[in-house]
Amino acid sequence: MQFIGSLIYTVFLFAWTFFYSIFFVIACSLLPFRKRFILARVWGLVLLWALKWTCRLDYRIEGQENLPPGNHIALWKHSSSWETIAMAVVFPRQVWVLKRELLWIPVVGWGIRQLHAIAIDRKSGHSAVGQVVEQGKQRLDEGDWIMIFPEGTRMPHGQTRKYGVSGTLLALERDKLIVPVAHNAGSYWPRRGLMKKPGTVRVVIGQPIAPAGRDVREINREVQAWIESTVARLTA
Repeated sequence: MQFIGSLIYTVFLFAWTFFYSIFFVIACSLLPFRKRFILARVWGLVLLWALKWTCRLDYRIEGQENLPPGNHIALWKHSSSWETIAMAVVFPRQVWVLKRELLWIPVVGWGIRQLHAIAIDRKSGHSAVGQVVEQGKQRLDEGDWIMIFPEGTRMPHGQTRKYGVSGTLLALERDKLIVPVAHNAGSYWPRRGLMKKPGTVRVVIGQPIAPAGRDVREINREVQAWIESTVARLTA
């Protein structure tokens, strides 16, 4: 039954995203940007609701009191597709840093463009970092949160890699806080494969980190240590 539920959900995920994107693109032509994100949140809420009823996979948010007022930079653990959906539900109005190939998807990519996403070429190294920082400044000035996966790609459950510095540099440039986010979604919705396990994804929002006057590498080590140790605790 779990396999059947996972299959049904996967079909619904692609169908809902495609057809909703058609509506989204049309609606965005009539809406100012600050109201477009409401539609993105509806997309995420429907998918999380469907996940609960088809795969018995729910979620719980811990540490919401750690969300500071204003708009800042959130650095998320990336181990699943789940968090790419949940971000729109968990955090206030936001823009995403994502790989540029997503913009090439028919219809869906058009919808992503309407949300002012920061699309980067992950192979371009320092150029990609500069793009995140420069475009990120504009988005922050517009009042948006910036959502970043510092690992750059989905990591297998229990693994990590060196965190990228773009989010930390952006926080330093604009004197913004860094909010680390850990979760155990990779335990239930693996990086690859169709099956989703039943259970409850726990999302933990960490205490904000003020980067002012600190070394970028030192900050990144602190962020990574907290996220990875929290993930390990959640999956123990």
